[in-house]
Amino acid sequence: MPNISVQRIEDDLLALAKFGFNEADKGIYRQGFTDIDMEARAWVMKKMDGLGMTTRMDGAGNIIGRYGPADKPAVMVGSHLDSVPAGGIFDGSLGVMAGIECIRVIQENDIKLDYPVEIVGTSEEEGRFGGMLGAQALAGCLTPDWLDSARDAGGVLLKDAMAAHGLNHLDALHAYRDKSDLKAFIELHVEQGPVLEASDKSIGVVEGISGVFKWMVRLIGKADHAGTAPMDMRSDAFLGLADFAHEIQRIIDEEGTDRSRITIGHVELKPGFPHTVPGEVDFTIVGRDLDADVMKGLANACQRVLSAIARKHRLKFEYEQMSWLEPQYCSEKIVDMIDAHAKKRGYSHLRMPSGAGHDVQFLARVTHAGLIFVPSVNGVSHAPDEWTHWVDVERGANLLLDCVIDLATD
Repeated sequence: MPNISVQRIEDDLLALAKFGFNEADKGIYRQGFTDIDMEARAWVMKKMDGLGMTTRMDGAGNIIGRYGPADKPAVMVGSHLDSVPAGGIFDGSLGVMAGIECIRVIQENDIKLDYPVEIVGTSEEEGRFGGMLGAQALAGCLTPDWLDSARDAGGVLLKDAMAAHGLNHLDALHAYRDKSDLKAFIELHVEQGPVLEASDKSIGVVEGISGVFKWMVRLIGKADHAGTAPMDMRSDAFLGLADFAHEIQRIIDEEGTDRSRITIGHVELKPGFPHTVPGEVDFTIVGRDLDADVMKGLANACQRVLSAIARKHRLKFEYEQMSWLEPQYCSEKIVDMIDAHAKKRGYSHLRMPSGAGHDVQFLARVTHAGLIFVPSVNGVSHAPDEWTHWVDVERGANLLLDCVIDLATD
């Protein structure tokens, strides 16, 4: 069977990392629709051009290189090219560079394709403007109202950021790919977590993307003097939060699964003075699971527990659901195919969910879609010290190649 060249992938990833590299912290700063992001996209398109691919940028800023027959549904391969601030060199970029390497190997081995292969570098996956713009556009999950109003944390409107690079934000609505236009979508990505490394597995065969709900919670008590207010007469908002934190594991044990996650990620105490009993605490709760009914059970349990804790500590409990994203399963057909090719290669592998969001969760709505994970050293990602060993990159890219050839040939 043909094999990829991991050296070429390494060279490409290191060259791409120069776009947005910060010498001070060694991180990558390539946020969606910044100048450096668009320069990186132009550079990748040039590489595609050099392989004789037909290239274009769609209305959402996705770059697409197509190779093979013109009149058949495409096998789409890729991931995103933007990064978080101070990100690593693999997140997203690996999937695009490995896809380009698959085209090289197909050409070098003179493999006749019955279906075209498209390499995509999606835009704005990391959520600078609050979504996964490129993948949402491809899946037809955008609205004019959202495109008009989306803005980043600094107040920059998406439409203005796109216009600065000659793009009309409403053209993103024309990036939609009909189901008849795509045969499949495959994404290779670093795990961004510790499971594969801890399990001593080379490959993660992703069964689906966990659903996510996000709450903003407020417990309101009474601010008091820390020296004069007796302990049994306080309405201490922080104690309510502390009690809830201790209940998280019990909630998961009773309502969840080993795939459930509940996280308190941000906390603000008010008035926040050392000598004052906290009269209010605002915090986030983010819950995840691969099963929609389990997610609902977790959310309901959080509400019941918080209500009981509020009564215990004489607090008022309020919450607002900021978002609810349903779980998205990958295609059974693609999951089984990845699994089978991993076995043929003799790669140790594990079927697993993804707790993080990926482009595949939107592409799965319009075509058969699958996701391959390779291990992240110490589970680190979204940081300058994100790392995946080159031998694992090689295995993941070879597995991607096998799947692409399988899908693109009769």
